[in-house]
Formats: sequence, C-alpha cells, structure tokens
Amino acid sequence: MDRPGRVVQNQAVTVAGAGDDWVARDAAVVWHGFTQMAVYAENAPLVIERAEGRELIDADGRRYLDAISSLWVNTLGHNVPELNAALAAQAAQVAHSTMLGHGNTVVVELAEALAPLVPVAEPHFLFAADGAVAVEQALKIAFQYWVNRGVAGRTSFLALGDAYHGDTIGALSLGDGGVFSAVFEPLCFPVHRTPGYADPGWADKACAAIAAGAGELAAIVLEPLVQGASGLLCAEAADVQRVGEAARAAGVLLICDEVATGFGRTGTLFASEQCGLQPDLLCLGKGITGGYLALSATVASGEVYAAFLGPDLGPQTFFHGHSYGGNALAAAVALAHLRLLERWDVLAAVRARAAQLAELLAARVVGRPGVREVRQRGLMVGVELAPPGPGLRWGRRVCAGAVRRGVLLRPLGDVVVLMPPLTITEGEVERMVAALAAALDEVTGATA
Repeated sequence: MDRPGRVVQNQAVTVAGAGDDWVARDAAVVWHGFTQMAVYAENAPLVIERAEGRELIDADGRRYLDAISSLWVNTLGHNVPELNAALAAQAAQVAHSTMLGHGNTVVVELAEALAPLVPVAEPHFLFAADGAVAVEQALKIAFQYWVNRGVAGRTSFLALGDAYHGDTIGALSLGDGGVFSAVFEPLCFPVHRTPGYADPGWADKACAAIAAGAGELAAIVLEPLVQGASGLLCAEAADVQRVGEAARAAGVLLICDEVATGFGRTGTLFASEQCGLQPDLLCLGKGITGGYLALSATVASGEVYAAFLGPDLGPQTFFHGHSYGGNALAAAVALAHLRLLERWDVLAAVRARAAQLAELLAARVVGRPGVREVRQRGLMVGVELAPPGPGLRWGRRVCAGAVRRGVLLRPLGDVVVLMPPLTITEGEVERMVAALAAALDEVTGATA
C-alpha cells in the first residue's frame, strides 16, 4: 500500500523515500500497542522524525497537523522553547531521584503549584508515570481508605457503561470491556455498572445505584463530561453534578478520571470545575507535561490522606510506589507548562477556537450524508459516522484520507476524533475541518 503523500495544492503526491526504510526497520524490532503487527507496514504508518509547532514531520520531510495531539497528550504544540529550556535546566540539576521516603525540590514545587488549581480539598499528590497507573492508585487508595477507617464491607466499585480508564488490570476492570479487552476478562474483578453517557437516564440510574449500594461501595469512578475512548460520548454538567452529590450524600468516595479531560481540553483547566465537583480522588495524566514526558498523579483530598497517617511502617501506610514516580525531569516540564498555560491565557484561546470549530463543523460536517452525530466539549470532538453496512471501516478510511491531506486524525471504530493542541490557530482549525470534509466526501461518495 502506498504511504501517505506530500500535500501540494491539496493534491496528495506519493513519494517513496527514507520513510519506507524506517517502516521496515520499525516492523522488524518494535511492537506497537493496539496494532496488528502482521499488517502494520501495509497500513501506511507515519514514522516521525521531528516536530515544529502543531506539526509533526516524518522521515521524508512531510508535514502533518497533529490534530489528535499525539494521542491527546500535547497541549501547547511541539518543540516549545520554554519547555525545552525547563527540561535542559533540570537535566543539569538532577534527572531523577527516588520519591520513596525522600523528596525532590522540583516535585515539591510542582505539587505546590497544582494544589490551588485542582478541585480537591486539601490536596496531596501521589505521582506516577501513566494515566492508567493514576487510576490504579486511586482504586487502591479508595479500598484501603475504608480498611484504615475500620469500616467493613466497602470493597466494591461503581463504574459506568462505555467507560475506559486504562489497560492495567484494575483500570481494565472499571472499563466496559469490548473486543479489545475481552481476552483479559478472566483477570478482571467484578464491578457494579450503570449506563454511560449514551443513555439519557444515565444520571438517574447512577444515583439510584449509589443510594442502593452505599453500604458496599468504596467509590464511584467516572470521567467528567466526556467519555473519551468510547467515542467522545458527552454528558451535561448538571447531570454529572447530581451524581457527585449523590455520592457525597451516601458517603461513597468520588473518583474523577481526568486523564483525558484535564489541563484545558474542555475549556476549563479541569472538567470537574464545570460540573461543580469536588472529588475525593482525582486522576491526572496525558496533558500534565504538555506532551513532553510521562507523568501522572493521583490527587487525594485531605480527608482521604489523613486516613493513611499512623505509626512508622504501620498498617495505615500506603505500601505502593513506582521507581520513576515523581520524575524530576517530568516535574520540571510540568511546572513550566502550568506557568505557560496562565501566561499565554491558553484557556481563553481554547474557548475561542472551540467556538470556531463548532461553527465550521455545523457548516461542513453536521447533517451531511454518512455522518450520524457530532459531539463536542471544548476542543474534544467525536464525529460519529453512519456506514451503510458492517465491516466498511469508514473511520479508518476517513482518517487515512485526512492524513493524505496532511492532517493526522485517528478513529475510534467509526468515530473520528478531533483533539488538536490547545494552541491551535484559526487557520489550522480551518485546515483540520477542510481535510475532514474532503476525506468524508472521498469515503462516502457525497458531494460537498
């Protein structure tokens, strides 16, 4: 299969080059996640060599607007001088030192900077390296919280339909299964589950389940406003708030997974803010370092944290930690990233570009043949397609068409995800929607 070509006046030109050799070398030694390696090379993968601004540049020098933020992690664009400088400065100090029983100045500074920003009362931060691990930590903390308090029976969790919280076993247990995780179901523990955001009555059913199961629930886990990996399913803020209030009334811990929605994607720094939520445990990741380095955090309220205080090495201790948890390089970049979000007034830009994006999608995508629904919260967009038959892989084909036009998109089944960096420009929003519309025309056979 031909690799995506260079875009010249909106016409794709296929040029064989160094990238083809890199694909062969890649396939010979690398195993890619969520990828069938038997056909990896046939699916025209990009092999990225460098990046500038919001563009990725492949081994042949072709440029692609990174309209998925490199899997939802990039916020300010690539190769940001201020973040590069923060990384280099920290490397000259210390790259990493253990956080198990010891501290690091830049990690303390990051926690201090985050503390007044997160919607958690008296927050304490347990750092890790990946969003799924942040969720895993939250599960263990919620479980042990009740043990430490001497409350028996609070050992189960409530999760929503269509949920996705990561691929470690605890996080996978919270997820709503599907073809990708079915093989691992024997490894997972059971959870209580009520419908997700696709069900108009999801909030009522969740509130009822919380009230009915309060005596056995350790926590409810949800993604505020947007269920990302399920195809950008969206909820109303008032409904999410009602569920949070039900948890509080029943004495059930509330865990908010903001790995995807955190750090400005929805127009506020955290989606929980729009929902009036004050979670007991908050999971952060992805955008925390602007897409530079692996870092995540589980944020515990003061009340939860206090339940783990006791004698040295006593049973109240949280015996959990990772070698690279609280990495100094990542913390330094995350701290610089927080400062840039404020200095550049990024959230105002997100709201402006989100409004522009909504207008363009309404004009060029909503209601057209082959499009079932467009869902949007801030700069998180899911375009659900309506193929006329099974097995047509419209999502993959539309994204491939966009890539040929120099815009990197990624499908979730037949949902095309648009999630650009928060600093995307007005012109780049137009470029992104134009590539999507042209790819839709190509796949569906519709006329603009």
